[in-house]
Amino acid sequence: MKGTLYIVPTPVGNLDDITLRALRVLREADLVLAEDTRTTSVLLSHYDIHVPLVSHHKYNEHGTSEKVCRDIMEGKKVALVSDAGTPGISDPGFLLARTCASNGIEVVTLPGATACIPALVSSGLPCDRFCFEGFLPQKKGRSSALEALREESRTMVFYESPYRLVATLEQFIGVFGPQRQCSVAREISKMHEEHVRGTLQEVHSHFVATDPKGEIVIVVAGAPAEPRGAHRNKYRDGGEQQQKD
Repeated sequence: MKGTLYIVPTPVGNLDDITLRALRVLREADLVLAEDTRTTSVLLSHYDIHVPLVSHHKYNEHGTSEKVCRDIMEGKKVALVSDAGTPGISDPGFLLARTCASNGIEVVTLPGATACIPALVSSGLPCDRFCFEGFLPQKKGRSSALEALREESRTMVFYESPYRLVATLEQFIGVFGPQRQCSVAREISKMHEEHVRGTLQEVHSHFVATDPKGEIVIVVAGAPAEPRGAHRNKYRDGGEQQQKD
C-alpha cells in the first residue's frame, strides 16, 4: 500500500504559528524532509517530536526525490518542510510534489503559514486580486521581468534580501515611478515585525537612512486604471488636432 507525501507549512517567525494538524502529521510521519535539519530540529524539539530527519534542499533535491518517492511507494508517510513557511513557495518542494504526483502518490498540502499573505493584507493595498512574483532574477532576466510588470494592474508581491532591498526599490522607482504606493514588511510574525508604507520614494528614503534587516516582503500597488473613455478620447483629440493643422 502506498504511503503519502505531506507538505507541511512551518512558522515564519513565532513558533506558535503552527496548526494542530501540522503537529500531528509531523509526529506520525516515518520521515521528515527538511531544507535545513538544524533549523527543523529546533522546531521539532520545541514540540517534543522525535522523527528521523533527512536533508532535502535545492542543491540535492534532484538526487533525493526519486529515492523518497520509492520510500513512499513502499508505504512510508513522508512530511516535507522548509525552514519557514510553505514548501514550494520560493523554497524546495515543487520537484518532489511533481515526482510523487506523476507516480500516482497522494500529495496532501496542509494550509498554514506563509509570509506573503500577512504582508499583503497588512499593506493596506488592494488584496482582492494580486500576483506573487517571489524573488526576481538577481542578474540575467531581471530587467525584462520588471518591464513585463510595468502595466500590471494587480497588487504585486515580491520577496527580497535585506542586502538588495535599497537597490531593488531604486529599480522599482525607475519602472513604476516614485509615486507608486508600496509597503515593505520586515520580520513577519517575529518580535521586531515592521511595516513601512508610503510611496516608493518615501520607503526607499526610509531604508537608505535605516539599514534593513531580516526577512523582507515588498508589496507594490498595481498600475492605476486608465480613466474610462481616455483611450477613445485620445484618438478623438488627435483627430481634431489633425483637422486643425
